[in-house]
Amino acid sequence: MNIQVIGIDHVYVAVSDMKRSEDFYDNVMGILGFKKNTFVNDGAAHIQFFNRHFGFVLRPSEQREQVHDPLAPGLHHFCFRVEDTATVDAIAARFAAVGIQCSSPAFYPEYAPDYYALFFADPDGIRLEVTNYREERRRRFREWPNV
Repeated sequence: MNIQVIGIDHVYVAVSDMKRSEDFYDNVMGILGFKKNTFVNDGAAHIQFFNRHFGFVLRPSEQREQVHDPLAPGLHHFCFRVEDTATVDAIAARFAAVGIQCSSPAFYPEYAPDYYALFFADPDGIRLEVTNYREERRRRFREWPNV
């Protein structure tokens, strides 16, 4: 049997203030084309943003005073992939229109010659990124398993 992971099903992010995070992610995920639902798990209200590919779930943190440290063990950052550089630019413009602070979209040749991205953070300091679908990733997809 050839085992292959075919995608990310869901990601859970623990947040210190559900209402504040819901407001933030309503804007972000709406711009990124995600839908939303809510559910209760282990007695706690959860908010799931989802598209055809995966779910991004907010759950209440049990330690509300702790600020996210991207260099501590755990999540460093989460990166959303979009089709192309024009989409990254469009997202930056829409973020600006609703007051979401992010870096200016730019090329980062130190990562890859065609790496184009913007960076931002959620209210708890969790680093987020939006990048284009680079040629290296496209080639991996097309040529798998011979990469």
